[in-house]
Amino acid sequence: MADRVTVIGWDGSPLTAAARAALGAATLVAGAAHHLALPEVPPAAERVRLGSVALAARRIAAHRGTAVVLADGDPGFFGVVRTLRAPEFGLEVEVVPAVSSVATAFARAGMPWDDAQVVVAHPRTLRRAVNVCRAHTKVAVLTAPGAGPAELGLLLDGVHRTFVICEELGTAHERVTVVTSDKAADHTWRDPNVVIVIGGPSGPGGAADGGGWIAGRDPAAGPRGWSLPADAYGGGLGEGETDLLRTAQLARLGPRPGDLVWDIGCGSGAFATEAARCGAAVIAVDRDPGACARTEAAARRFGVQLQTVCGTAPHVLENLPEPDVVRVGGGGAAVVSAVADRRPQRIVTHAATRDTAELVGRDLTEHGYVVECALLQSVALDTRAWTEKERSVAFLLSGELPRRHGGAPGR
Repeated sequence: MADRVTVIGWDGSPLTAAARAALGAATLVAGAAHHLALPEVPPAAERVRLGSVALAARRIAAHRGTAVVLADGDPGFFGVVRTLRAPEFGLEVEVVPAVSSVATAFARAGMPWDDAQVVVAHPRTLRRAVNVCRAHTKVAVLTAPGAGPAELGLLLDGVHRTFVICEELGTAHERVTVVTSDKAADHTWRDPNVVIVIGGPSGPGGAADGGGWIAGRDPAAGPRGWSLPADAYGGGLGEGETDLLRTAQLARLGPRPGDLVWDIGCGSGAFATEAARCGAAVIAVDRDPGACARTEAAARRFGVQLQTVCGTAPHVLENLPEPDVVRVGGGGAAVVSAVADRRPQRIVTHAATRDTAELVGRDLTEHGYVVECALLQSVALDTRAWTEKERSVAFLLSGELPRRHGGAPGR
């Protein structure tokens, strides 16, 4: 086993005395090609090209001597330190950090980044990274081959964003380019790169002019509560948009950052706005242009990002990106069936009668979903006289795909 493993961050600046001393004593050095070409790397040291960090960690664990791993930026921030410290390798790791590539990218752009979301995109997580870019006004994306600026731009189809693309930071080939998201696929980009994705109106979810109190999106911004009263949306909510029904639907779906939510039959925009307030990306669908306009107005009022699509379901759903969770607020059993064909993890809808609830529930079961149904009845009271002023009754249906063996979602 290696006597000592030192991980050195490199940001293009001259190496510190501690980093030079560790390299000078190294008998094995692992890193990318530009790291291994540094003049401080001892000529006699064994050199390992760093592709798979796990494979390199096994080589290091089997090495008798002193090992150094070179990595771009701060190796403890979405870097190699996490893998090297995995218990199966048994390595004792020391870290000499450098400025992270995210901090460097924002410095090159001349922008603050305490109010930014930071995500990692590789082929397995690309879709979730794109959903964060849909939902937030400032996101830094650490990319990977096959999940770079071009792929981000293609998957953001229909959502306008500005990309600040920072290639090969800290090297002689460093380049910073500003393009709109729809043009990103027209170019070939060099790795490694960081993409700053910005756009959309800022609102109460961002840092205030005097600075925020928490990095990223402020979870306390905006009014408190999962679902807000009707007057928060100007009144006139539809039959399936009552406060308690929306609260139950949100609880069943559990939208979160990285998710894409479809809200079909968005009506006033109340549910779509509240799902977006949870940090999820939202596509709100309605055949009524007025409903889409109301939804956009509600989103602006609460400072959240969402996309509206005007059209009739289920046909309009065909070209939408894959959802994680879906609320069907209108369209009935045919729309629920079309949604189930797309295999989101969870679906929630409501029905006015038991016969309709049974029809929808059977269809979801046939699609492989585990179905739950509850009769929700609420009575609003006028607390001045304690008299009934409003009553609502609805069947709440939810379907969830069973998880595969090992805990993975069934999709």
